[in-house]
Amino acid sequence: MQLFRRGLSANSDPSADYDHRLLAHKIRKAKTFGQICALHGYMHEEHVVTTEDGYLLLLHRILPKENASKSAQTSGLQKPVVYLQHGLLTNSELFMCIADPAKCLPLVLIERGYDIWLGNNRGNKYSRNHTHKSVNCPEFWDFCIDDFARYDIPCSIDFVLNFTGSTKLSYIGFSQGTAQAFAALSIYPELNDKIDIFVALAPIMHPAGFSSSLIDSAVKSNPSLFFRFFGRKSMFPSVAMWQSILPTFFLHKCIDIALIPLLGCSNHNITKTQKIAAYSHIYCSSSVKVVVHWGQIMRTSVFGTYDDGMPATTRYPTENIKTPIVLIYGDQDSLFDIDPALEHLPAGVACERLRSYEHIDVLWGGNVHVDVIPKVLAALTP
Repeated sequence: MQLFRRGLSANSDPSADYDHRLLAHKIRKAKTFGQICALHGYMHEEHVVTTEDGYLLLLHRILPKENASKSAQTSGLQKPVVYLQHGLLTNSELFMCIADPAKCLPLVLIERGYDIWLGNNRGNKYSRNHTHKSVNCPEFWDFCIDDFARYDIPCSIDFVLNFTGSTKLSYIGFSQGTAQAFAALSIYPELNDKIDIFVALAPIMHPAGFSSSLIDSAVKSNPSLFFRFFGRKSMFPSVAMWQSILPTFFLHKCIDIALIPLLGCSNHNITKTQKIAAYSHIYCSSSVKVVVHWGQIMRTSVFGTYDDGMPATTRYPTENIKTPIVLIYGDQDSLFDIDPALEHLPAGVACERLRSYEHIDVLWGGNVHVDVIPKVLAALTP
């Protein structure tokens, strides 16, 4: 914790701090990815991808400032493409709701000349349509991590490569966004030829469990308990409403308190200004089945397919991944243990340990511009 505070206080600029607080309050009130982009001074494109099983996923592409008035569809210059994938119960806003542009990974990358795309999983606020299923029907919400790996990731990557004309892209995942890539790359050998580097931020494969022993034992004894509490549809369908109407201080306190028994996070490394910008965007809808799937993984300590009783769970063969992998993880992250992860990954994985970082700090911590983003840039450099 002291590492962060020393880094922030040493370079404190009252004028910049004021600007960041002002921007944070504007981001807090923003309703869409496009509005957040505009607050940072960027325009964006939206592209719809139809998966093989009929879900309509919305991809976001950030346009560089010098070409903001022009469509990036016809680009004569081939820029290196980077695709970013969010985590559980979140969306593409996760990467952008940052008060200081120098600490916002997509913006740093686009200023370095990268073509930036951000994915959205089925079921979140940007991907709630299907070719024939209604979002109000349980059938729409009958998906889990397997479906992200089988359909969402491969379809999104193929679309981006076809649209840009690139043969490869770089993949940056956060939290569950890394698990989706681990699974997809392990079952689709051809996908490994389309990704030149996989940067895993706060990676997750088989978390040990929840920090609260009571919650942990209850979930592990019967992961399907989530179905009893939340049904078989959307998880937290009203979360956006509560995030928008609750007073800022009360929302921050609720999230900080809730994350202690769930993830063991203190969030002391995230500044008050950053919480203002991010906490109103931290959660959105997903399927209850996804959460049940994670409960099964915690119970068995096996990163495998969803267990519906028949056939038995199949472990994802992650040791078969050919794409180069860089793991960037916090040593205070309760969701990740480096040794078990490396046992199931191919040889040669690069590991970057972040001292005193918790799970969410890897994106929103006060010193990411010093500790995290340079490591990402180094990984992306051929």
